Amino acid sequence: MSSQVSALRLFDLIQSHRVTAVIYVAARLGLAELLRDGPQTLGKLAKATGADQRALGRLLTALSTIGIFSRSGEDRYALTEVGACLDSAAEQSFKGWAILEGEMISKAWSGMLESVMTGKTAAELQGLANTFELMGRTPEIVDKFNAAMTELTRLVTPDVLRAYDFSGIRHLMDVGGGSGELLGAIAQQNRELRGTVFDLPRCAEAASKHLRQTGVGDRVDFAAGDFFKSVPALADAIILKSIIHDWDDARSVTILQNCRKALPGGGKLLLVERLMPETPTMAVEDREQALSDLNMLRGPGGLERTREQFRELLDRSGFDLVTTYSAGRFNLIEARPA
Repeated sequence: MSSQVSALRLFDLIQSHRVTAVIYVAARLGLAELLRDGPQTLGKLAKATGADQRALGRLLTALSTIGIFSRSGEDRYALTEVGACLDSAAEQSFKGWAILEGEMISKAWSGMLESVMTGKTAAELQGLANTFELMGRTPEIVDKFNAAMTELTRLVTPDVLRAYDFSGIRHLMDVGGGSGELLGAIAQQNRELRGTVFDLPRCAEAASKHLRQTGVGDRVDFAAGDFFKSVPALADAIILKSIIHDWDDARSVTILQNCRKALPGGGKLLLVERLMPETPTMAVEDREQALSDLNMLRGPGGLERTREQFRELLDRSGFDLVTTYSAGRFNLIEARPA
């Protein structure tokens, strides 16, 4: 028989979407930027945002209860260390992710029942091939998605750099590398390394700009193409971050086989991915993997895989799994041509 404590725990979990909603509103109002230089009064914040003062006060109260802001005096508010990550200028900002989650992902999840009943993604239920095709119809949505992905990559990159020694690689290609965030950081740490960011033509401008700004533009270039069609044979190692989890097994094998054709016999394949535990527990990390897996079901149609599932996928694609390295909440999987 359920207890009152258990019922209240369930009650809190049911309402957890409200936390996402208030963080999203804070991000859209730019509250973290307004509090960047120190505490501000409610009146000044209301004037700066154009929000109703009383309603804004209620929002700030809610945000203070979840540790985003803190109350400083009777009607003054300040940033907490967590809240500072909502500032777009923060080194580890997640403002873009808050907007993506609030405007796109949370709305898409309202149809999760349909996806569970049919096994189809939101796009497939609308008669489209995949989420990226649906998203590509609206450039503004593409920009928001790319901004959020850059933030996540920026968070993961230090763990990847600590986990793996890239010094033995001469030329590294980041397949699906977007704006070059990951490869740029790897090249900064490895001065002898040459690199190529490979992605769709629409990523060229952002990647070239980022690589110049990080000081590696003379060693790292951009190549346009579609990894479902082919991957250029330019490098002795290929890295893919959060690419394979987007796709089902058949499409993933296509991508990986194209990578295999592009690599020399002694080349390396590096996958930066979440690893689904064989037996998930209630640990925070396990919950994140499971919820990300459902996000793949509703979104692009992929899944979060276990180590054994990655081994099978790599085997079908002409690779042998060598080892895995822990990289924070992600893992780096090293494979070599079979």
